[in-house]
Amino acid sequence: MSGAPIIVTAVFGDGDNGWLQELRRKHYPPELNRVPAHLTLFHHLPPGVERELSQRLAGFAALPPPRATLTGILDLGRGTALRVDSEALEDMRAELAEALRGLLTPQDQAPWRPHITIQNKVEPREARQLQQQLRATFQPRPLAIRGLASWCYLGGPWEPLKTHVFRG
Repeated sequence: MSGAPIIVTAVFGDGDNGWLQELRRKHYPPELNRVPAHLTLFHHLPPGVERELSQRLAGFAALPPPRATLTGILDLGRGTALRVDSEALEDMRAELAEALRGLLTPQDQAPWRPHITIQNKVEPREARQLQQQLRATFQPRPLAIRGLASWCYLGGPWEPLKTHVFRG
């Protein structure tokens, strides 16, 4: 345990991971792109919860993979994201949030808006152009979720802690 805040993300299945990483590489400013494309469940958990968090994520991993769907393009103002709908992931996140109540930052206490950021910190005009381009061909599609991962936040890059793969 490094003392760094912990991030929790969903891990994409191989069939989706490649093209999501490519979208991010293509559209995210390269000098700012320090982490892979990801779906964040929690942004900043205290390092003291690492053991409990790992046990809880392992419990979820005993379940079948949650169903998830990419349902639209999100305007982030200075960026673009893909909206994700997943009742099962929302339930897992809510259960974790309840278990960690009192330890969550305001950002992690706020309502969860699941998304995959593929572009950020660009001029709004550039973001709108990408959104228009993506919307022209966008079709909702299933998103494969392979597991849940925890990471140490190192002020930019992330260091992997543990990945819990769904067994179902």
